[in-house]
Amino acid sequence: MMLAVASYMDEAGFVAIEILATNFDKKIVRELGEDSWERIDLVGERVKKTPLRMIRSRYLAAFQITPLSIDEIWWKRIAAHGIREARLADPSNTVARWRYLVGQARKVGIAPILNLIYTYSPKHTDEYYAEKAREAAKLDVVRICIKDPGSLLTPERTRTLVPVVLKNVNGIPLEFHTHCHTGLGPLCCLEAIKLGIRHINTAIPPLADGSSNPSILNIVKNARALGYSSSVDEDAIKAVEKHLTSVAIQEGLPLGVPAPYDHEQFIHQVPGGMISNLRHQLASAGLGNKLDEVLKETARVREDLGYPIMVTPYSQYVGVQAAINVVAGERYKTVTDEIIQYALGHWGEEESDAIDPTIKDVILRRSRADELARWQPPQPTLAEMREQYGDSNISDDELLLRYVAGKEEVITMRAERSQSRSSDGTRDLQGLINGLTRQKRPAYVYVRKGAGSVLIAGKEGN
Repeated sequence: MMLAVASYMDEAGFVAIEILATNFDKKIVRELGEDSWERIDLVGERVKKTPLRMIRSRYLAAFQITPLSIDEIWWKRIAAHGIREARLADPSNTVARWRYLVGQARKVGIAPILNLIYTYSPKHTDEYYAEKAREAAKLDVVRICIKDPGSLLTPERTRTLVPVVLKNVNGIPLEFHTHCHTGLGPLCCLEAIKLGIRHINTAIPPLADGSSNPSILNIVKNARALGYSSSVDEDAIKAVEKHLTSVAIQEGLPLGVPAPYDHEQFIHQVPGGMISNLRHQLASAGLGNKLDEVLKETARVREDLGYPIMVTPYSQYVGVQAAINVVAGERYKTVTDEIIQYALGHWGEEESDAIDPTIKDVILRRSRADELARWQPPQPTLAEMREQYGDSNISDDELLLRYVAGKEEVITMRAERSQSRSSDGTRDLQGLINGLTRQKRPAYVYVRKGAGSVLIAGKEGN
């Protein structure tokens, strides 16, 4: 889907193209049956002018603490595969974590962009963001990104927040990143442009809007109406949009559309994709009518825990605990290990200290808390990790993929892919045909040579 238009994106004039996030590997391997390293390489062969970048949070696998042996080789390999920029984040805007991530990126020659994550709560004030901006400006970064993953910014709040950050970043350029599931993302981007921000994170339709980023075409059009010019080539972008829309229609995938305003988002702050997961999980358990109650309880649990920013993994920790509270009919009767670890400080002293003392006592007054209090994150050597995930002969790339996506899942993916390759390792026509016959959804074949191309689309039922 991507390779057919990668060269058009390279010519479009973007500052960077985000190709991967650390939590993508699992989905790429398990759901698409693809190798995420190969994805980077194949796109990199077609994108020569524009830096490829990825998103990196505190740990590689969002819900477990990454051993240093794994973390160090990951940085080396991601650079070796051609990633030139990394947008770095910590779920609590923890300065020490920022410093580590920026240092690791610089060590392997990757340019760091630092996320300053926005949220709304009594403690996340202008003073909070001014101080965090000053700390971010002390680090060796190329840009600082105001990141609003929960679509919590309004045009009014954008007009107060952006000047505070601009004043305290010591001249470092800013990026602006927001989403659309409150319906306000495009308006906030325009306010950011008017306030002096010149780098805006966007998406190309039909992958824009909905719970995604604002449409690049919409932002450029409205910015032009306000008297601003853009560096992007809209004709190249429209060619990408046309291809991706055709793919979405043929594959039965949803088209991104502008979302209506949703004030409840500012109360529970659950990310859009997580709401979809909650809805599915509750429905599967015959509790589909409990979603609104779970969302209200999510806001209460977040307050109990000291207002963590609702990004991975904290949004999942809060949401799962809220669902348990609702289903059990009693708050904190059952507590997840992750919430206990959070209260014990395994995810940071700042997080632990912010918990309501009464709730913290309820969480830790159980035998499981005593067990987890003695737990220390393991730090296996690279040799030990190789034995755990295969043998001493597997490559660094294979080890990293197995660590993030799962050993058996990667082995299964490779076995299925090998069936569609010829003896010399290349894909032959018969292998491609065999692969198409195994597709569960309607498939298409896109053939391109030089300036000519043809799209052969299957129909449902064929």
